[in-house]
Amino acid sequence: MAKLLIFATAAHALQLPNVLKRGKGAAPALEKMRFLNNEEARTVAQDFGTPTYVYDAATLKARAEEALAFPNAYGLTVRYAMKACPNGAVLKLFESMGLNFDASSTHEVRRAMRAGVPASKCSLSTQQLDDDAITLMKEHSLEINCCSLSQLDTIGSALPGAKVGVRFNPGLGSGGTAKTNVGGPSSSFGIWHEQFDEVVALAKKHQLEVVRVHTHIGSGSDAEVWKRVSSMSLDLCERLGDSVKTLNLGGGYKVGRMAYESSTNLQEVGKPVTDNFRDYKERTGVELKLEVEPGTYLVANAGALVTKVQDVACTSGKDKGNDFLKLDAGMTDVLRPSLYGSQHPLVVVPSDSKKDSDDSTHEYVVVGHCCESGDLLTPAPDEPETLAPRLLKSCERGDLLVVESVG
Repeated sequence: MAKLLIFATAAHALQLPNVLKRGKGAAPALEKMRFLNNEEARTVAQDFGTPTYVYDAATLKARAEEALAFPNAYGLTVRYAMKACPNGAVLKLFESMGLNFDASSTHEVRRAMRAGVPASKCSLSTQQLDDDAITLMKEHSLEINCCSLSQLDTIGSALPGAKVGVRFNPGLGSGGTAKTNVGGPSSSFGIWHEQFDEVVALAKKHQLEVVRVHTHIGSGSDAEVWKRVSSMSLDLCERLGDSVKTLNLGGGYKVGRMAYESSTNLQEVGKPVTDNFRDYKERTGVELKLEVEPGTYLVANAGALVTKVQDVACTSGKDKGNDFLKLDAGMTDVLRPSLYGSQHPLVVVPSDSKKDSDDSTHEYVVVGHCCESGDLLTPAPDEPETLAPRLLKSCERGDLLVVESVG
């Protein structure tokens, strides 16, 4: 299992991805590390072994500060979606900066508590409601978003008169692939918006006070989609009445990992939402508080995985086949390429510092250590089953390979 190291050296400047696409006909450029250098990568491997996750504290802080500056009209709570990386050191850092937390299971709530985060700073939105959720609500003031009619009924039966949030599926989703879209008719997440009357009936039956509406539509949201979803969600708030004090619009902000990819601009997506909240105040007299739940956005580009090349293999000859780099890590540590065909920067670090100046390059297919043909770190974009050789520094067995943007 990969280890984790928080890299807290202040001397490393934050390096944001270059969002300009490479022009047609231009020679491909070798990818670069974001905050480590070759010697530091070798030191990590020597002192901690491989594979080891390394996180840059400066980048974590910078992303958290961006989230805390999210535009809002009447107050903001930033909840770190801790499923992105539930490491205790990361949780402690974010709590020290004033972030609250979004948990997707009671196990995550307990993990946050072990890191010193009070359960009262956590909000639970889960596909699997268990008895511990009731215990945490009773004994530790855990906030909950009921994500189905049965969850609403269960909470109401156990805790009549409780204050709850309700997660709706507003009927619209957004995502780079179908696997990252968690809104609309193809998603199981949340209560379908047309079941609104059943929500009201259950809340009345159990005397529940719905104080929060929650929606989350997926990854890759753009400003126009966010504006539409916020309007649909505000309509749900208005229909529930002035008991609703908070609208949680989830997270899913796109992260640019490769040089040609761009990240969501939080100021851009936040401005129209702020305008919608002000319009809501004029219409209803209620000043709704905004909650957002960035997860991967906060940690992705702050994390690197230092791995070792265990073997180099060739198939079918140089002209027809592929040269493979086999790592001591893979889909067990970085699942996105195998699952989605997602891309991560890959940087070869020679085991011998004398070879740092060697500029020779070669195209490799990079694969993991699992006996599984889908364990692939260089798929074609959005095509997890297609091999796509990547231009890398010439490599041999025993060299290191750093997988970037794995936070």
